[in-house]
Amino acid sequence: MLSKKINMVDHQRFTFPFTAITGQEKMKKGLLLNAVNPRLGGILVRGEKGTAKSTTVRALAALLPEIEVAAGCPFSCDPGDFTRLCHLCRGRLSAGRKLEKIRRRVQVIDLPVSATEDRVVGSLDFEYAVKYGRPRFEPGLLARANRGIIYVDEINLLDDHIVDVLLDAAAMGVNVVEREGISYYHPAEFILVGTMNPEEGDLRPQLLDRFGLCVQVEGVTDPAERVEIVRRREAFDTDPLSFIAAWSKEEELFRERVPAARGLLPAVAVSPELLDMIAGLSLEAFVAGHRADIIMAAAARTIAAWNGRTEVIEADVCEAAELVLFHRIREAPPPPPEQPEPPQEEEEEPPEEQEKEDSNQEPSEQPEEMPPPEPQDTEPAEQEQQQEQDRSTLPPAAPQDVVFAVGQPFPVKRISHNRDRLLRKGSGRRSRTKTASKAGRYVRSTMQRKYNDPAFDATMRAAAPHQAHRQRDGVAIAIEPCDIREKVREKRIGNFLLFVVDASGSMGAQQRMVETKGAILSLLLDAYQKRDRIGMVAFKGNTAEILLPPTSSVEMAHKLLEELPTGGRTPLSAGLIKAYEVAKTHLYKDPNISPLLILVSDGKGNVSMGDDKPLVESRRAAEIIRDEERIKTLVVDVEKEGFLNFGLARELAVVLGAEYYKIGELKADTLVQAVKGLSDY
Repeated sequence: MLSKKINMVDHQRFTFPFTAITGQEKMKKGLLLNAVNPRLGGILVRGEKGTAKSTTVRALAALLPEIEVAAGCPFSCDPGDFTRLCHLCRGRLSAGRKLEKIRRRVQVIDLPVSATEDRVVGSLDFEYAVKYGRPRFEPGLLARANRGIIYVDEINLLDDHIVDVLLDAAAMGVNVVEREGISYYHPAEFILVGTMNPEEGDLRPQLLDRFGLCVQVEGVTDPAERVEIVRRREAFDTDPLSFIAAWSKEEELFRERVPAARGLLPAVAVSPELLDMIAGLSLEAFVAGHRADIIMAAAARTIAAWNGRTEVIEADVCEAAELVLFHRIREAPPPPPEQPEPPQEEEEEPPEEQEKEDSNQEPSEQPEEMPPPEPQDTEPAEQEQQQEQDRSTLPPAAPQDVVFAVGQPFPVKRISHNRDRLLRKGSGRRSRTKTASKAGRYVRSTMQRKYNDPAFDATMRAAAPHQAHRQRDGVAIAIEPCDIREKVREKRIGNFLLFVVDASGSMGAQQRMVETKGAILSLLLDAYQKRDRIGMVAFKGNTAEILLPPTSSVEMAHKLLEELPTGGRTPLSAGLIKAYEVAKTHLYKDPNISPLLILVSDGKGNVSMGDDKPLVESRRAAEIIRDEERIKTLVVDVEKEGFLNFGLARELAVVLGAEYYKIGELKADTLVQAVKGLSDY
């Protein structure tokens, strides 16, 4: 009974064997290549949940041979490599002390999505600074990860500035800290493993390119393999010691193979012909820059070393290309427009030759004579009058609604975000705002004390000039309440975009509704990735309706957009009032959101909700929206360009206090950028 309890406790420390993992060969190969050559720049694993991503990473750490570290070193320095020691280890050697050696397994450092920059890079040891009057660096997660593995699940949800820090350190092998009065650097060589689900949003292209390798993982579809996965997992959970012992031989083979490949790697060469092949593959993939070529060559050398060869072969390059180009490949640029060829003038034949050809013509080739026109009984004016009378006697046809297709969605370009002076709560990835959460980025300090988030550097700078006149009581720096400064932090939050779409018959001209639907769908995809919410109000006939309630569901939005009909009259005031009600309701639920109404119309309302004229009623509705300062507006004028323009949408934009754009001047992507610019507060 006691042994069972012990096994249950020890089970938490057991790791599923790397060689026992079924399938996911590309992911396993990419991890092994990074273990052999950490300079490859890490690996990004994209795919579904529940595909053994975290299990494989921890299994790799258990598979790798133990490493020697300097005892008591917070950076896990290698005592045998004097060129890459931290300041502490160098100080010990300078003082004539020896670096004691201990052996331990490679560590896996989990980096949570909520991690702050202070926790990742390190910060000032405030207690030490107050007590001794000297700044001292307090190591962060990058220090613990030196010569280990950093694992970031859902890395696409991590703040971009923290991802930048991770990738910079992974590329340079050094963590450089310049913050809070500290200038410090320490070794930070680690294997960066990031996982993500593309449906939750992607990384910026600049960050994607910084990952050396990338693989796409999916669940195993073969029934026999799925059964084998279940059997192995059950065997491991039932008796982990026996299961690990059963796979010990395979594990030991891989454990010996990793250091052997590391030792062979410096001797591996790439022939000039294969370098030409690498350059050609990068050009065919239309990659940006030269990082793909460099990493592909390094990955090919690593594959050759893993296979025990000192020369790269063509198969190594092809295998490396799959891992290196997957996330870097781009579409080919559009070809330049073809110039029309000038018309060629036909040379006139001499009269003699022309007469000769005419005489040699066959009878069947002679042009037939047209029959003379039949005499008309009435004059043209009388005919037109008769046709008009005939049309007037027919019953009027009921207007038919037309359902236009949804335009092709397109990627939304990233634009800069303006900082916000207001303090808001919430989560998301679009707009910068001040936050009381300690998860935000430290941008400056303030004398206001509200959130118990002291700014150590600013506090010490404020206290330093007064030390000569204060009682220190055994501390190096005496700090009084008037010296304390707090951190002002920034973070990103989501937004709410509400489209107010004119679905009347005029929107069918020139396929305007197709473009509008495409822009809405593209913004919805971007809003889903940025954690925004989006909605749509459509007005046509005599009423307005909420076509799409506030949501982030791509599937629901796409279905509703496909089924949206176009036709009928234009109840503009009803659409504005309905949109105002939706926005106000959303503000009651979440006062931290700043709704953005996007009106797509020509402004020619011809249906009233009351006794006023349609134009007057629309302007009164616009005044109601303008009086709510938290609601921002944008007007897209779809009035057809011509000799006679009424300019009603422009006048409505003035009443709303909105930004104004002509649909003829805007492509869908430009509309997206304009909308995003306003949604960034």
